[in-house]
This record gives sequence, C-alpha cells and structure tokens, in this order.
Amino acid sequence: MPLQRSRKNRQLAGVCGGLAEFLGWDATATRVAFVLVSILSAAFPGIIVYILLWILMPQAPEESTTPVTQP
Repeated sequence: MPLQRSRKNRQLAGVCGGLAEFLGWDATATRVAFVLVSILSAAFPGIIVYILLWILMPQAPEESTTPVTQP
C-alpha cells in the first residue's frame, strides 16, 4: 500500500492514520508517538511537519460501494 492519508483512520486530516497503515502500526499509538516526539524534541517541529504531510500526502481513494461486474 502506498503512503497516503487515511479515509477511515482519521482524526483531523488522516496523516497519522495513513502513516500507521503504511507502517503496519496501530493508529492511536502512532498519534501518541507523533505528539510525544513533537513535544519532547525541539528539533522536530511537529505542527509544521504535520501540515507539510497534509499537503504532500495524497488522500486515499474512496472505496467503491458498487460491485464491479465482469462481462
């Protein structure tokens, strides 16, 4: 699965949910780790990184609700 913002694991923009899906991690643990690293590290500007990822990461495509039929 490519790195993309999540449509189902989202709290704000789906950035942490998308990272969690890409890495195979729990979304809540990813969010907590992102916030902790942002708070505890002066070298990691979390809000700026989050906004950049929000802009640069494509959003996951919508899941189709209509079944695809084969001819």
